[in-house]
Amino acid sequence: MKLRYFGHSACGITLDSGLRILIDPFLTGNPVSPVKGSEVEAEYIILTHAHGDHVGDTIEIAKRCNSTVICNFELGNILAEEGLKVHQMHIGGAYNFEFGRLKLTIAHHGSAYVDGRYGGVPAGIILVADGITFYHTGDTGLFYDMKLIGEINRIDYMMLPIGDNFTMGIDDAVIAVEFVNPGVAIPIHYNTFPVIENDPDEFRRKLESVNKKCRILAFGEEIQL
Repeated sequence: MKLRYFGHSACGITLDSGLRILIDPFLTGNPVSPVKGSEVEAEYIILTHAHGDHVGDTIEIAKRCNSTVICNFELGNILAEEGLKVHQMHIGGAYNFEFGRLKLTIAHHGSAYVDGRYGGVPAGIILVADGITFYHTGDTGLFYDMKLIGEINRIDYMMLPIGDNFTMGIDDAVIAVEFVNPGVAIPIHYNTFPVIENDPDEFRRKLESVNKKCRILAFGEEIQL
């Protein structure tokens, strides 16, 4: 499995089979993304919630690539009206896709669509594929059930926000990593806009001080998991 981080909360996963998955593909209009939506392809798109900086280029990519969009029920209804193929889920539910097993977790945030329509509840995702368990928290504040997520899942990689203001900041994110105890923590949702500027190196240092491993990805960087 390969993971590419585009900045903000957007990332792409390429499985050993060649299947491509995008998560929260806010690319065009993302000031730190090295690519635009027109430059990526995906068989599947997973959305954590309905905000414009997460839905991003979903409609354009999905129509061009005939992608299946996986998201909560209410957001799925909105995107189906746009003619997209959707697979609707909700918190606590899991499903076995051709690429692996996906489960939605709780996340504490909002989820209005860009035109103000209710976009369902926000979510995090746990993806099990190619022998790896990957947890993308979505936009969220710290919550104690992260400890339970870590107890019932052996998380190999955890992507979580550190930008503060709209989500967890660095100190709460360190606690979140201690709760989940992943093999590697990867910071996201920072330095896209001035209001969420934060220092990922500070996050890394604080994690290392409690014996947790952190990997900071440059915007556009791809790594093998």
